[in-house]
Amino acid sequence: MNPAANLYLVGPMGAGKTSIGRRLAESLRWPFVDLDHAIEERSGASIALTFEIEGEAGFRRREADMLAELVRRRGIVLSTGGGAVLAPRNRELLAANGFVVWLDTGVEAQLVRLQHDRKRPLIGVEDRLGRLQQLALERNPLYAEVADLRVASTGQGSSSGLARHLGGLLERNWQREPAEATP
Repeated sequence: MNPAANLYLVGPMGAGKTSIGRRLAESLRWPFVDLDHAIEERSGASIALTFEIEGEAGFRRREADMLAELVRRRGIVLSTGGGAVLAPRNRELLAANGFVVWLDTGVEAQLVRLQHDRKRPLIGVEDRLGRLQQLALERNPLYAEVADLRVASTGQGSSSGLARHLGGLLERNWQREPAEATP
């Protein structure tokens, strides 16, 4: 068991990190934080606009800064963006400050789940399948590196069903440290 005061969800876009994270936080009675939403709230701009103005490098700097701030909290469920694992420092912060769950999703499932999504800058390309395959090749080894637990986010039915399944796995694999008051 990996004792940790926080629960972090990593994985590709469309894996269900936000919807499953919300349900897990509710069952744990902990605050839920979505890293991308926190960045948008802080900057006052959408992720897409940040990418447009600052490029991916500018967004990744904002992401790293926000993650460094959020991992100092205790007793939260944090859903990261799909690329949060790209920076070695981010992986170190995740591994050192929480129990990390990789919601693993196949590219075909992502393609279906994201078919109507027009907000994510990294898949605003003609060949979405090719782009998702490229991202999986780059990122899956990084998710594996940081993960304490890997869970397929397909085949469990709804996000509620997966959250219940994951809750059971967490009971057997995660030793929660007592949560302190969160600032």
